[in-house]
Amino acid sequence: MATTIQHYQDLGDFDYGASRQVTPLIRRVICKNPTPFTYKGTGTYLVGRGEVAVIDPGPPLESHLDDILSALEPGEMITHAFVTHTHSDHSPLTKQLKERTGAISYGYGPHGSVKEDDPEDRVDFSAFISDKEQEQYRKEFDDLPEELKREGADTEFSPDIFLKDGDIVHGPSWTIRSIHTPGHCSNHLCFELEEENSLFSGDHVMGWATSVVGPPDGSMKEYMESLKKLLPLDHEQYWPTHGPAIPQPVEYVQSFIHHREEREEQILGFLQGGPQKIADFVPEMYEKYDKRLWYPAAGSVHAHLLHMVETGRAEVLDDHRQPKLTATYQLV
Repeated sequence: MATTIQHYQDLGDFDYGASRQVTPLIRRVICKNPTPFTYKGTGTYLVGRGEVAVIDPGPPLESHLDDILSALEPGEMITHAFVTHTHSDHSPLTKQLKERTGAISYGYGPHGSVKEDDPEDRVDFSAFISDKEQEQYRKEFDDLPEELKREGADTEFSPDIFLKDGDIVHGPSWTIRSIHTPGHCSNHLCFELEEENSLFSGDHVMGWATSVVGPPDGSMKEYMESLKKLLPLDHEQYWPTHGPAIPQPVEYVQSFIHHREEREEQILGFLQGGPQKIADFVPEMYEKYDKRLWYPAAGSVHAHLLHMVETGRAEVLDDHRQPKLTATYQLV
């Protein structure tokens, strides 16, 4: 029986760019960058009063920076900028934020491994996408601001202060502890707000969808370990960067673990029919999803297969024996 994941897809009434007080210590400003990959957009959080911390400044939109600064009360200043990870919808605006406020940036470190551009190692689902869908996708892309057309790794960000797992940073009205949660990418951090026993969960645990795990920087083994790492911490609520708050996080994280285990069982089921490529079964696995998401979904399936190869349950059939995205896999 498939696990049912209760995604919390209701952000309630909100206006892009407007600040909303969601808890006594947390304000949220939602960036107008909605896409199939970001849901309604990047949720940037302002934490505390007086000397304020920002969680995930967002993409490099000056309008979003103006909105963040407009959320401050008279006499307040942004002193800290915490980055959960280095993807283009989370970290790039940190540079402009630092220039405008003098805030110190905090993160695990620069982005990790970036996949080399290999024209021979790309999945192709164009045969499944109609001309009408292609036209719609092109129009939506053309309508995006130039700053939002680049998606993926932010290889330019490097924090002023490198955080390790368990490091604590104090502000006058807040205390933030870093929790290293690699998987979605190697430098992903979640941030615990001790005063409210809550967690800013970045893209590790989102409120609207499961996280994409894309090699080489993403690791399914690490992602599963990082999910399990959160369970005993027993936070009262999660604040993801995409989607609404998660009020029952332990149950929710457990459902993510079960979901990934079931995805792996699906892949094993496909391979029991004989050697196959990832592109052969992704359309069936993700038939109910936006087809643009099939490409990152293929990355997550690849991450599953890499884990299965590492643990001796699958192998590469091709002569080069390299577990590429386009390789043929079979059960051992």
